[in-house]
Amino acid sequence: MEQITLQVQGMSCGHCVNSIEGSVGKLKGVASVQVHLDKGTVDIEFDANAVSLEDIKNEIEEQGYDVAA
Repeated sequence: MEQITLQVQGMSCGHCVNSIEGSVGKLKGVASVQVHLDKGTVDIEFDANAVSLEDIKNEIEEQGYDVAA
């Protein structure tokens, strides 16, 4: 399992948390997702053999948020 913290812009409320944690958490290979509104970050634990970091970033961006490079 790999762990990564992504900087995500545009998150401001509980709906944002539910949107990201729900959509990313459904991806095959993602073990855990935790959004930190106060820091503007998302902690993700995932199996790189089952899902790519690019897929995770794309899922967050599809929810309407910007992932910092």
